[in-house]
Amino acid sequence: MYEVECKVASAHEPVRERLVALDADAIGTVEQVDTYYDAPHRSFPETDEALRIRQEDGATRLTYKGPLVDADSKTRAEHETGVESDEAMANVLDALGFAPAATVEKTREKFRCRGYTVALDAVSGLGEFVEVEGEADMETDIEHVRDGAHDLLAALDCDPADQIRTSYLELLLESGANE
Repeated sequence: MYEVECKVASAHEPVRERLVALDADAIGTVEQVDTYYDAPHRSFPETDEALRIRQEDGATRLTYKGPLVDADSKTRAEHETGVESDEAMANVLDALGFAPAATVEKTREKFRCRGYTVALDAVSGLGEFVEVEGEADMETDIEHVRDGAHDLLAALDCDPADQIRTSYLELLLESGANE
C-alpha cells in the first residue's frame, strides 16, 4: 500500500468552512505523539525513511515509512501495526540499537471528503497545516490518487503548488524547536 499525501501550510478556519461547503464528514479530533527513531545500520534522513511509535487516544502503533516514490507528492510505502505497549516497543527498539531522534506532537482534526482523508494539523512548534491523504494499492495508481488530492486541495482554496514534501519531523528538526 502507498500513502499518497499532499500537505500545505494553511490557517484552519477557511479550510474548515470549505469542508462544510463540500459536505465533508467530520471524523473527529485526536492528539498524536509521535516518537521517531534513528537506525543503527543506516541514516533514515539520508534514505528518507521513517520509523515511529505513535500514541493516539490510548492506542499505540508502530509505523515504517519508506523513501518517497513520487516527485509531485509525499508518497511512500507504509507499513503499520498496533502494539500493546509503547514502553515495551521502545525497549525492543532500544535493544536493537534504534535511538529516539525526536518527538512530534500535534492535534489532528480529521474529515472524509471525496474519498480522501483531510487532516487539519496543529503541530507544536510549527503551526497549522492541511494534509490530504489517499491510498494507492499499486504504484500504477499513485498518479491518479495524487491528482485527486491536488484537485481536493484546490477545492479547499489551497494551492497544490505550495505543497510541502518535508515531514513534520524534518521541519521540526530544521526549526530547532525539538532541541
